[in-house]
Amino acid sequence: MTLYVRFAAHLDAALDALVAAGDLPGGLERRAVTVEPPRDATHGDLATNAAMVLAKPAATNPRALAEKIAAELEKLDEVSAVSVAGPGFINLTLTDDTWRGELDAILKDEGDYGRSTIGAGTTVNVEYVSANPTGPMHMGHCRGAVVGDALASLLEYVGHKVVREYYVNDAGGQVDVLARSAHLRYREALGESIEIPEGLYPGEYLKPVGEKLAAEYGDKFVGKPEEEWLALFRREAVASMLVMIKADLALLGIHHDLFSSEAELQAAGKPEAAEAWLRARDLVYDGVLEAPKGETPEDWEPVELPLFRSTRFGDDQDRPIKKSNGQWTYFGADLAYHFQKAQAADQLIDIWGADHAGTVKRIVAAVQALTDGKTRFDVKLVQMVRLLRAGEPVKMSKRSGNFVTLADVVNEVGKDVVRFTMLTRKADAQMDFDFAKVVEASKDNPVFYVNYAHARIASLHRKAAEAGIDCPSADLSLLDTEELALVKLAAQFPRVVEGAALAREPHRIAFYLYDLSAALHALWNVGNDRPERRFLLADQPGLTCARLFLARGVGQIIRNGLGLMGVEAVQEMH
Repeated sequence: MTLYVRFAAHLDAALDALVAAGDLPGGLERRAVTVEPPRDATHGDLATNAAMVLAKPAATNPRALAEKIAAELEKLDEVSAVSVAGPGFINLTLTDDTWRGELDAILKDEGDYGRSTIGAGTTVNVEYVSANPTGPMHMGHCRGAVVGDALASLLEYVGHKVVREYYVNDAGGQVDVLARSAHLRYREALGESIEIPEGLYPGEYLKPVGEKLAAEYGDKFVGKPEEEWLALFRREAVASMLVMIKADLALLGIHHDLFSSEAELQAAGKPEAAEAWLRARDLVYDGVLEAPKGETPEDWEPVELPLFRSTRFGDDQDRPIKKSNGQWTYFGADLAYHFQKAQAADQLIDIWGADHAGTVKRIVAAVQALTDGKTRFDVKLVQMVRLLRAGEPVKMSKRSGNFVTLADVVNEVGKDVVRFTMLTRKADAQMDFDFAKVVEASKDNPVFYVNYAHARIASLHRKAAEAGIDCPSADLSLLDTEELALVKLAAQFPRVVEGAALAREPHRIAFYLYDLSAALHALWNVGNDRPERRFLLADQPGLTCARLFLARGVGQIIRNGLGLMGVEAVQEMH
């Protein structure tokens, strides 16, 4: 049990004692009560809003209630001081031994320090990447891939069962374009000189697909009408693209549990089933869409279509689920897909590009309708990444046709640099990825700064071993207030993890690791001016061991955090 969880339990016990004494009514809702670091560190180590939250439903004065709660908390051996501030905030200062005990807990729990059970085994489906299967992964897909994968790891760490899913959009017109492009490369592989017309995919990545088809089918489909080969070439091309996509994602350490096909979804009649389910609840009806706003096109005609009542759930208009030709709209297919996902998961998360922002409201409405509002559903929008080299926009890749491949970027700077960098901004904030800056050895580069902190710690232990300093145990009472301040920051890791998981914001881990690393560097640098503050003191093995244990604890937190980000902690910098 980590410190913040333990003190939440202490607070619950204090409130129970007040209930037993008749100073507080029983049965009050406590979910809004928090235990967290105070905004101003000079106020203490922990703060609680318990009195502020409970005073009104208890029909009492918040400061008076705070004084009673404080009197109970003062009885704890781990607390050295309790004060009531303002209208009823309670601040606690903990004993130094409490913080030493927390460092000991970090060292004992190792990779499990920060794990949580708030997920309570509930299943969360995280759908991310889901790029059209028409080519290799490019940097437009990268950020969403990393955010989704890190979020999935974070949710597992707090006790959820997680399904990592990729939705293969293999039923739309873009897949027919892929098949036609593959047919062109097939003819090329058979010796024909080709020109790629506008509208088809020009990337050379389709050459191996054409060669494979030529080797397997010979000239069987040369000069034949499209209806004889389109379905086959579509199927073969999509399969080849998925092999390429999976290989590209593997470069980032990303592996999905499930690849769901839109074509298979439609072939299995899932959209019809979703429509029937909604019609039975009067949530789909046949109606006519309003004319487009502004000047009405000359060819516009009112057409009766099946419409989903999304306005009942906060959308600004009802949405068609089928086109006038009877085909499913993108929304109709997506509605059926989310219906399928919701039947196998308690919560759903979609990671989408920011260009899909306009469709969020309608799909949120659909999930609410399809699950009777019982399934938590979050859509996380991810902004595009602008690629730069020393401040200048990066030229596009000739091999790919019109984009920079993810593989090229990973091969140049490395998986860990790419993953960490993608998490250094909130997902919906704009991001620049400058090839020069992401490998820069400076404090302004979070990737370097955090890795440097871990490498420093690893170096410290190597130097101690070289000096013959062996520390099977340590007297942590030798750590003073200045050093324990680092423990206080390290001990926040579990609550940062829980907060990031609840908010669905894995970038919070990267922000926290930067702050922790900065504190480690600051304490380290004190030794440059004050030799007695150095971590390694050959003539004081006892103090050195205590400081080595401190460094080891911080290193463990950095590894745990980097692990959630899918980044390996480096042992040395070159």
